[in-house]
Amino acid sequence: MFQDFALLPWRTVAGNVALALEHHGLGKAECEERIAAVLARTKLAEFAQAYPRQLSGGMRQRVGIARALVVEPEILFMDEPLSALDAQTRELLMEDLLALLDGTGAAAVYVTHNLVEAIRLADRIAVFSRRPGRVREIVPVEIPRKERGESGDARAVAELEARLWQLIKREALAVERERIDD
Repeated sequence: MFQDFALLPWRTVAGNVALALEHHGLGKAECEERIAAVLARTKLAEFAQAYPRQLSGGMRQRVGIARALVVEPEILFMDEPLSALDAQTRELLMEDLLALLDGTGAAAVYVTHNLVEAIRLADRIAVFSRRPGRVREIVPVEIPRKERGESGDARAVAELEARLWQLIKREALAVERERIDD
């Protein structure tokens, strides 16, 4: 999944999802069945014939999610898929993404610069160095998933966020200094 929605504006929602199946050698009936199922799971079934310009940002990102899931991947790679969205839409899509992934059995690699998003979605967080990008530490997220949201254990989430910030703070400050010097 891409950071920007990467949807083809001349294709409908169903057509954008179908794009992912075009070179998989599936029959028409199986393609249609998969597309219908994934559109239902992503709450887009009633928008199957809509075009991207007719959708909100959150709905466009759901199309990207549907397109990624329709091929039934074992691993889903997501590069900041929620960064282009407003805070409310991001919150709703995080919940939806968790529910969708729980139903697939797929593993996910989720790239984000947002510590709260990482804590909310991850089982483990790999903290990378700046340049060259190397894994500095892998931090397990031991807070039960249901306690990571708004009504959850805010203290535990804040403690983990503070720990992660301490791991990246020095490099983040160096980046800011470079920007000032430029």
